Amino acid sequence: MSTTSGTQPRITSVAEVQAALGDRLVDSFHKDDLWLRVRTDAWKSSMRTLRDTLGFHYFCFLSAIDWLPSPYGRGEDDPTEPAPVRDSTIRQGYAGGASRIQVFARVSNPVTHVSVIVKVDVPDDSLTLESIHDVYAGANWHERETHEMFGVVFAGHPDLRNMYLPIDFEGHPLRKDYPLLARMIKPWPGIVDVEPLPGGSDDEEGAPVQHA
Repeated sequence: MSTTSGTQPRITSVAEVQAALGDRLVDSFHKDDLWLRVRTDAWKSSMRTLRDTLGFHYFCFLSAIDWLPSPYGRGEDDPTEPAPVRDSTIRQGYAGGASRIQVFARVSNPVTHVSVIVKVDVPDDSLTLESIHDVYAGANWHERETHEMFGVVFAGHPDLRNMYLPIDFEGHPLRKDYPLLARMIKPWPGIVDVEPLPGGSDDEEGAPVQHA
């Protein structure tokens, strides 16, 4: 591994990252950013290796994504028409995946200004992942928010209480199967006419104004 001044490591290639992570690395994708997918049981050790061995000391963010296509459709669906046939295939994006919900984190090397995005499958049957709050202190509140919004349990986290929602709130609002009450009460009305701006051509010609 090449180095900069002092003992700070410098990433020179994707192969160098792959060599450091070994069989913990499941897949990778490099386009603008380097995406890494690591084994679920090696999530925490992989993040520690990125920090201690490869110099990724700066924590940017951690969150999750639910790859399930929404069973409630898109906001522009016309509620008066039959529901369209939807593709229910789960596609996990860059570097692939094997679960519906994945957690991902971005970390950076402050010397080389190189960043990587590391993602990991969260088991569908347990939704449990090891906490990395003691590897990156900044992950503490990010894990709390991810737990609150997606239902992922971070084992070993000291305090997973809700940050935004009431303690007795049921459900996790950023999961695709969480029903949006606003849409259930008042479906999106579809395309409506917009009132022209004052001084527009329609207004000058005396055309009737159509209100939404």
